[in-house]
Amino acid sequence: MPRITPIPARRLRRVFELAGFVCVRTEGDHHVFSKEGVARPVVIPDYDEVPVFIIRNNLRTAGISREEYFQLLKQT
Repeated sequence: MPRITPIPARRLRRVFELAGFVCVRTEGDHHVFSKEGVARPVVIPDYDEVPVFIIRNNLRTAGISREEYFQLLKQT
């Protein structure tokens, strides 16, 4: 399985949109995504490269597995 590497915020936002999340608001340089059935919102900072620890935390919050993440990433 490939390693999770830093990716641009725009591409990470697209991954979560493909997973069914909707951007409910933007606060400064952070985009807040929500999806029915997910208890907590997913916050994606608008960085050139989003660090791996933020990607992992957001995947855990969203309930997205590594395999599903890489499948969605291929679609972007």
